[in-house]
This record gives sequence, C-alpha cells and structure tokens, in this order.
Amino acid sequence: QVQLVESGGGLVQPGGSLRLSCAASGSIFSIYAMGWYRQAPGKQRELVAAITLGSSTNYADSVKGRFTISRDNAKNTVFLQMNSLKPEDTAVYYCNADIAPMGGGGYYNYWGQGTQVTVSS
Repeated sequence: QVQLVESGGGLVQPGGSLRLSCAASGSIFSIYAMGWYRQAPGKQRELVAAITLGSSTNYADSVKGRFTISRDNAKNTVFLQMNSLKPEDTAVYYCNADIAPMGGGGYYNYWGQGTQVTVSS
C-alpha cells in the first residue's frame, strides 16, 4: 500500500527556517510529480510548490525566493526548504504525489496526512 509520510513541521519564529520532508513508501514503480500544498483555517487549500521527475518546478508567488522544493528520487522523498518564514505561512502543509504503483494501471494521486507549521513570536 502506497503511503506518504511527512515530517519536519513545528513551531518557528518569524524569519526562521524549517525543512519539511515527505517520503513515499510501499510498492512503487514510479513517481512523476511531487508537491506541497497548504491550508490555513477558513481558507482554500493552495499549491505551494511542485516538482516533476525532470526537475521542473513551480511555486506560489507568495513563497518565491523563500521556499525551495527538491526531491531525492532514489529515496522517493520530496523536501521543502522554507526560509524567511512569515506568520502568514502558518498552515497545515500537505504532501502530494502522482505515483504509479507496482502492477501497472498508471498513475494515481496520493496525499499525506498533513503537518502543522506555525510561525509565531
């Protein structure tokens, strides 16, 4: 069974940094795209950053220049380095991936459980 497990969230002061990790596990044939979404209370879930197998990336305008997404294909892991954090970055961050499981059938979309990021003095 394919799962996404996130780590690295927590409480940080404004201007600080956090590094989120998301590891995919299970019977995996291939992972095409991986990304991070976030959702604050009362707001819609939004794309923060995404990266493809070919290392093409895209970012929300609000995080450009501050956040960096990367992936380790050998470890089926995606990272989100978050620098210069602001209070408005506070949200639950969700890992997302398009994964082809072993056995064929093409790609399916998976979500992690979410990890809380709180930026506060």
